[in-house]
Amino acid sequence: MRGARLVRYVAMIGFLGVVGSGSHLALADQTALIKVDGSSTVYPLTEAVAEEFQKANRGHIRVTVGIAGTGGGFKKFCRGETDIADASRPILKEEMDLCQKNGIAYYELPIAFDALTVAVSPKNTWITSMTVEELKKIWEPAAQSKITRWNQIHSDWPDAPLVLFGAGSDSGTFDYFTDAIVGKPKASRGDYTASEDDNVLVQGIENNKNALGYIPFAYYAAQMKKLKAVAIVGKGGPVLPSAENVVKGSYQPLSRPLFIYVSEAAAKRTEVKDFVDYYLTEGPKLIAEVRYIPLPEQAYTMARERFKKGVVGTGFGGVPEVGLAVEEIMSRPPKR
Repeated sequence: MRGARLVRYVAMIGFLGVVGSGSHLALADQTALIKVDGSSTVYPLTEAVAEEFQKANRGHIRVTVGIAGTGGGFKKFCRGETDIADASRPILKEEMDLCQKNGIAYYELPIAFDALTVAVSPKNTWITSMTVEELKKIWEPAAQSKITRWNQIHSDWPDAPLVLFGAGSDSGTFDYFTDAIVGKPKASRGDYTASEDDNVLVQGIENNKNALGYIPFAYYAAQMKKLKAVAIVGKGGPVLPSAENVVKGSYQPLSRPLFIYVSEAAAKRTEVKDFVDYYLTEGPKLIAEVRYIPLPEQAYTMARERFKKGVVGTGFGGVPEVGLAVEEIMSRPPKR
């Protein structure tokens, strides 16, 4: 099951929207519909949960899952067009304002960890690790049209073109990476191949020995033979992305929690409530299958309790933060 799912995810190049597996069958008019859209990072997990949920409900509930990117997903969500937003970063102030303007209250529920991965082609023989400072030198806005060759980063690296791949500006991965590496969300050079579809980035990196890019861990883990992860130099030396290093807290600053945001109004519908309950109880069992990293059990307990008690709002207040424990986020008084 695991391999089949991952092959299916990675094969979905050029995907613009998907209906959870099984929902392509002819369904009766009375079939309930749940609409989810947002992060391509969170998509594999939500799709897996949707697939199992639909099987459990024998086709009586249909779940559609799109990948408009975190930003694109929040736009739809805050306009009331979807029931749930997949997000690879917290909701931002302008998105909070749009939701408030349209009367959309929401639950902020963490569902997994990601180890955002800096990757190169296996044909790259000169790099095994990088510092945050080196990555900043590559990706900061001032680097545009100036830092274009590998030896400009490190004199021992070749005099070869630096070919960059990264998330599109509507992606939560873009927001998180720029905040963690450059120090300011959305602060990035623009002269690189950008896409909200992580499969496009995987293909670009693996096919060019001079390429460097950043992608969610699940997309790297599904293609380990075609990509090489770059260790990030921390206080204790170079650290590779892995579940163990994320849980230990040593893979910084690129470890991040992933979220679903659920419309309060939509959650009053039985099918949505049941889906979210299923996500928070059965979802953790599917995390390893889609190669993400489970949260501590306490975090899931806190999320289930928040949803059960009807506690809406965000623990961030519209400003992204890097390196927070999920329990700390869930313990904060939520803001709207």
